[in-house]
Amino acid sequence: MPTEAPTRTQRTGLIPLLLVGTTTAALVAAGLLTATGADRAGLIVVRVLTESAAVLTIGSLLLAAFLVPPQGNGTLAADGYAALRTAGWAALVWTLGAVLSVPFTVADALGQPVAVMLDPAVLFQVAGLVEQAKAWMITAVVVALLALGCRLVLSWGWTATLFFVAVFALVPVAVTGHSSGGGSHDVATNSLLYHLIAAALWVGGLIALLAHGRRGGAHLALATTRFSKLALVCWIVMAASGVINAWVRLPFDQLFASDYGLLVLGKTLALVVLGVVGYFQREKGVKQVVATGSGHALLRLAGVEVLLMFVTIGLAAALSRTPPPVEGRVLPSTVELRIGYDLFGAPTWSRLLFDWRFDLIFGALFLVLAAVYVLGVRRLRKRGDAWPVGRTAAWVAGCLTVVFATSSGLGRYAPAMFSIHMEAHMLLSMLAPILLVLGGPVTLALRALPTAGKGNPPGPREWLLAFVHSPVARLLTNPLVALALFVGSFYGLYFSGLFDAALDYHWAHLAMNAHFILVGYAFYWPVIGIDPAPNRLPPLGRLGLLFASIPFHAFFGIVLMSSQTVIGDNFYRSLGLPWVTSQLEDQRLGGGIAWAAGEVPLIVVMVALLVQWARSDSRDARRADRRADADGDADLAAYNAMLRKMSGKD
Repeated sequence: MPTEAPTRTQRTGLIPLLLVGTTTAALVAAGLLTATGADRAGLIVVRVLTESAAVLTIGSLLLAAFLVPPQGNGTLAADGYAALRTAGWAALVWTLGAVLSVPFTVADALGQPVAVMLDPAVLFQVAGLVEQAKAWMITAVVVALLALGCRLVLSWGWTATLFFVAVFALVPVAVTGHSSGGGSHDVATNSLLYHLIAAALWVGGLIALLAHGRRGGAHLALATTRFSKLALVCWIVMAASGVINAWVRLPFDQLFASDYGLLVLGKTLALVVLGVVGYFQREKGVKQVVATGSGHALLRLAGVEVLLMFVTIGLAAALSRTPPPVEGRVLPSTVELRIGYDLFGAPTWSRLLFDWRFDLIFGALFLVLAAVYVLGVRRLRKRGDAWPVGRTAAWVAGCLTVVFATSSGLGRYAPAMFSIHMEAHMLLSMLAPILLVLGGPVTLALRALPTAGKGNPPGPREWLLAFVHSPVARLLTNPLVALALFVGSFYGLYFSGLFDAALDYHWAHLAMNAHFILVGYAFYWPVIGIDPAPNRLPPLGRLGLLFASIPFHAFFGIVLMSSQTVIGDNFYRSLGLPWVTSQLEDQRLGGGIAWAAGEVPLIVVMVALLVQWARSDSRDARRADRRADADGDADLAAYNAMLRKMSGKD
C-alpha cells in the first residue's frame, strides 16, 4: 500500500530534525541502535547541543557586559563587541536546540517515536500535556529574541540587559524538571536554580575568558581578576546547592547509618578541601596573569579551573547516581505532593511564629543583603563617615520581614491557605518595601563603593549609577506607572484567573513573591525613599500619590469579602485540609486582612513623610542662615528697605 507523501509543512518540520538525526542515523543503519535507542541518542545530542550553546551565550555576554570595560561613550569596545557577536551565534544554536527539544521531550515523556511528532498538528496538540515541553517553547521564544538583540545592540547598558535575559532563559526548563515534582520539591527546585545559574556563569565565563585571551584582547588582567572572584562564588554556590539537594533525599537519622549518608559526608568534605586548594591555586594564577599579562599564565589558571570544574561536576554526578536510602521512607501525602511538604495542624500562633521552613531563594538572598548592608556601614564608619542608625535598622528590619514572610510558619502555610497567603502578600508588598526604601541602599552603596577614577574601567559603583539613571528605572519610578503596577497587580492577579493557574507551580509562587517586593519597592521609592529617584516628587506630590492608592486597596479587600466565587477553589479543595471547613470564609478572611493591612503601612508612610518634610524645612532654614551669615543678611536688608520705601510713598 503506498504511503501518503508528506505535506510541505511536514517537510519543513523535518529539516531541523534531520540536522540532529544525522548523528544517529548512521548508527541505526549499522544496526548499533534500535529506533528507540536512536530517539534517546538524539535526545542526548540535542541536550548537549542546547546546554553547550546556553553556557557559551551566558559566558560571552558576561564577558561583554562585566569583565571587559566599554568605551568612554558607553558603547562596547572591540573585545566586548566580539563577545557579543559570539553570544549572538550561540543564541541561535540555543534557539535551535530549544525547538528540537520540544518533539524529543514529548516523545520521550509519552513513550512514542520522534517520527510521530513530525506532524506539527500532532505535536502542538500533545505538547501542552508535557510541562517541560511547554518550558522549552517558552525558552525558544526568549532565546530567539535574545539572538535578535545580540545582532542589534551596541551599547553597554543593553548588553547588560541581554545578559540578565540569558540567565532568565535558564529558569523555565529548570523549574519544570524532575526536581519540581514529588516531596520537598520546593527545596529541590530552589537549590537546582542556584546550581544551574552558578554552573553556567562558571563554565561559560571561563570559555569566554579563554577566547578573549586567545584573541589577544585588552584588559586581560582585569577580566581575569573579575572572573576569579566570580568563580569562587560560583563554586561555593554549586557545592552548597548540590549538598542541599542531596540532603533533601536523606533523612537525618540515615546520615551515618547508610552508605548514601556516608557518601554525602565524604563528598562534602572533598568539596571543602577542593575549594580551599582551588582558591589558593586561583589566587596564584591571577597574580601571574596580572604581573605578566601573558596568555600562557591564563592557560595555566584555566587548567586549574577546568580541573576544579570536572571534579566538582563529577562528584555531583556520582552523588546523583547513588540511590538514597529507602528505609523508613513513606509515600508523600497529597499535601506534600502539591506544595512540597506536609502541614501538621491548623495555623496556630505558635506554628506561624516557630514552624519554619527556610526559603533558599528569598531567605538566603535577603540575609545576604542584610549582611552586605552592615558591611557597607562598617566600611563607612572605619573611615570616619557617619551613617544614621535608623536607616540601618530600617533596612535590616525590611530584610527580616521578607525572611519571616517566606520562611516562617507564615510562609509555610501561605501556599495552602488563601488567608495566610494574603498575610504574606501584605508583608511583602506593603511593609517590607517601605522599610527597604527607608534604608537608602543606593546612597550607602555609592558612598561605600570606591570610584573607578578618571581613565579607569567602570566598576560596581558605575554600574549601579548606570542602572539608577537607566530608562528602565525611570519608567518603573514614574508616578503613574508605579501606581498602576502597585494597585493594578492586585486586581490583575486575583480576578483574571492568573492566580488560579499559578497555584500548582512552585516557580509561580517564587515569581509572585518577587513581583510583590519589586512592585512595592518601585512604588514607595519615589514616595518616601531616601535614595535619589529618577523621578523625584515634591512633598505634596508624594502625599497625593500615597492617598491615590488607598481607595484601590480598600475596594480590593471589600470585593474579596463580598465575593461569592472562590479563587483557586479546585486547588485548595484538593489539599483536603480538615481545619479549613469553608474556602469562601477563608477567602473572606483574606479580604479582611487585605483591607485592614493597608492601615499600618499608611501610618508608617505618613510618619516618614512628616519627618522627611520637617527635616527638609530644617535644612532649608540652616542653608538660609549660612547664606545670611555670609552676606550680612542682604536679603532681609533689601526686603526691609523695600518696605520703608513703600511706607514713605504712602
